Amino acid sequence: MDHPADDEVLNAVGPRLRALRRERGITLADLAARTGVSESTLSRLENGQRRPSLELLLPLSRIHGVPLDDLVGAPRTGDPRVHLRPIRRFGMTFVPLSRRPGGVHAFKMLIPARPKPLEPTPQTHEGFEWLYVLDGHLRLVLGDRDLTLPPGQAAEFDTSLPHWLGSASGGAVELLVLFGLQGVRAHVRTDPHRPPQPGNHRSDGED
Repeated sequence: MDHPADDEVLNAVGPRLRALRRERGITLADLAARTGVSESTLSRLENGQRRPSLELLLPLSRIHGVPLDDLVGAPRTGDPRVHLRPIRRFGMTFVPLSRRPGGVHAFKMLIPARPKPLEPTPQTHEGFEWLYVLDGHLRLVLGDRDLTLPPGQAAEFDTSLPHWLGSASGGAVELLVLFGLQGVRAHVRTDPHRPPQPGNHRSDGED
């Protein structure tokens, strides 16, 4: 019989797998084709109707580029250090800053320097993204807009719009990224005792 703590860890695997898949914009059909695991099995695994096993988790760990320990989310024992394992995708490095399944995920994103800037290849997926440039000059292609963001500038956008992130000059770029599922939005709070200033109010969809 499983220990209650073990049950808690295993029950969290399904939501974590679903959040990872949606975060990467992969459908169940695509994942089934890439892992060799049937679509129905993957669906039951995400819904908690199928118990996670090593045979199922190993190909998912490889496809998502996530260590098996992080995929399972098993508690670490005897080590108070925070282990941030980088994920490398599309020639860029993502350092996870949060471990919570579902909800909003935080990453530090590193775009390496290149002798020649890459040509944009916009993609779409479900979700909403916020980013803040720490260093370098970011090129953000969003729909028919082509923007350059220097350090200290931020942007937010619906990822169902065609978008692409890269270096504006070919130099390295460092930024913070928050990614949430569709419908999850950021809320900025100001001092409740401070009266609103004309022209400083912003509502969704307004600049």
